[in-house]
Amino acid sequence: MVGWIREFGMDERKNMTEENRSPAEDIQIPPRKSEWRRFSKVFFSRGVVIFGMVVIAIVIFAAVFAPWVAPYNPYQPDLNSVLQQPSRAHLLGTDALGRDTFSRIIYGTRTSLMIGLVAVGIAAFIGMTMGLIAGYFGGWIYAVIMRFIDAMMSFPLILLALIIAAMLGGGLRNIMIALGIGLIPAYARLMCGQVLSVKENDYVLAGRAMGSGNMRIMFRHVVPNCFPPLIVLITMMMGLTILAEAGLSFLGIGIEPPGAAWGAMVNDGYQYLLTHPILSFAPGLAIMLVVFSFNMVGDGLRDALDPRLRGVL
Repeated sequence: MVGWIREFGMDERKNMTEENRSPAEDIQIPPRKSEWRRFSKVFFSRGVVIFGMVVIAIVIFAAVFAPWVAPYNPYQPDLNSVLQQPSRAHLLGTDALGRDTFSRIIYGTRTSLMIGLVAVGIAAFIGMTMGLIAGYFGGWIYAVIMRFIDAMMSFPLILLALIIAAMLGGGLRNIMIALGIGLIPAYARLMCGQVLSVKENDYVLAGRAMGSGNMRIMFRHVVPNCFPPLIVLITMMMGLTILAEAGLSFLGIGIEPPGAAWGAMVNDGYQYLLTHPILSFAPGLAIMLVVFSFNMVGDGLRDALDPRLRGVL
């Protein structure tokens, strides 16, 4: 009897507790998801992105450790080994001066990455600064800067870089400057468009109402919110810059001999295309793989950083 009363009392208390429970208590708040998990799930979900990351890692490793990875001196001619076919001694054969093709491709990674990083850095800094000023202040400043950018965009990148390189002369430094100037319009237009959108948000208006200066608003609130699309553009422009440098070197305005550059190697091997096609195909394949890898990594970054594309876990 006592046990039945105790059971009855426990059931009554349980029913009263369930009746008095508010609907808000039944709602389960999902656990907070890590932004890194969101990013990594989308970024590493595609095989081509992983392939691109592996190729870029190999290229960086070869560029950093080129003196230890290359089996021969890429600049030392050997007239006793002229135009040899691929063999165990020379994996990709030798060129018209007896230099090892594989060693020159490895050293060419240094040239390509250096030009890509410096040229993209110049273009990103100048272009983003011009786009930030034009988009934030507007008015006649916007008109002057963007009309200048439109005038630069009337020239294709390779033609504009070719004109500037021809005026400055060949060489590594001048090629980096020429390509950096040629890439400015892309960064300026993207940055200007982002700033025009971001500066109308409520937190920017609140900063102005609190008395924040233009410099503080631009670099504290506007630039950080404009940066994700620019990261994607920087990654994709790396491949475009390497391809443009190869084109200039192929035309004879790029890296001066005896420097190792993939475009110049394609040009040097062009006259031996029927007898020794590896002299042009090997550096051409290196250009293709690196440009493809940077484009795929940039595409993966775009998907991972865009909230409309990355989804949820």
